[in-house]
Amino acid sequence: MIHVGGASIQIDFAPGSLDVPQRDVVQWIDTAARAVSKYYGKFPVARARVLVVPIADERGVLTGTTWGDVDGFPAFTRMRLGQHTTEQTLASDWTMTHEFVHTALPSLSPDHHWLEEGLATYVEPIARAQIGTLSPEQVWGGMVRDMGKGEPQPGEDGLDQTHTWANTYWAGALFCLMADVSIREKTANGKGLQDALRGILTAGGSIDDDWTISKVLDVGDRATGTAVLADLYKKMGNTSYAPIDLDLMWQRLGIHSGGGKIKFDDHAPWADLRKAITTAR
Repeated sequence: MIHVGGASIQIDFAPGSLDVPQRDVVQWIDTAARAVSKYYGKFPVARARVLVVPIADERGVLTGTTWGDVDGFPAFTRMRLGQHTTEQTLASDWTMTHEFVHTALPSLSPDHHWLEEGLATYVEPIARAQIGTLSPEQVWGGMVRDMGKGEPQPGEDGLDQTHTWANTYWAGALFCLMADVSIREKTANGKGLQDALRGILTAGGSIDDDWTISKVLDVGDRATGTAVLADLYKKMGNTSYAPIDLDLMWQRLGIHSGGGKIKFDDHAPWADLRKAITTAR
């Protein structure tokens, strides 16, 4: 049992062998819980359970799945961990944090799975940066490398209608990035997507409850005093939309990629927005 962000998290181990001691696995879970608690201001649910399932003769963090309201726990996460996983692999892993982000959003209908997964994809590296386990360069480098996977393809009909892997994870993450930047633009960088998500959580919107997407977006917008989430959903949710000019977005944020390195231009128009996104609050 660990206590993080006002929550109690029970950690159980299924039968099987791991090369790393259990204390290293517990530390891995604790670090992920701290990252999510920092981003949301608290751990999203009061009680959670993590079941670690060792998988013989495998390496690495294999898969994670999180459900709401299981056996009296508001959130239950199953992590499949390869027997030969190393301490270094756990230290650099993103999966545990991704799964804990899921606990901070109400369960949505299958057509809106893109918001659940896209949000976890977007928030995970930012939350890790806010506790110092990732650098801002690593956060933005990953986004520059991968965010283009979420660009709409010919014949696709919007986020709710397109259920590919790329749309579910990366178009959802692109929605979150655009929302974050737009909220910050409209509020003179006073608020961001983080405020919208904290507002949803404060209103009771965690994984153990079922909400409509309209309610999620409305509560989030009220928390920032904008209509960004609802407007963006009208644009991207049920109809085809034009590709996003990501090159222009990176330029405005002051992010330059070359030679495998990320460099920042602090004189760019949105440089302060970029800095605020990864800054702990």
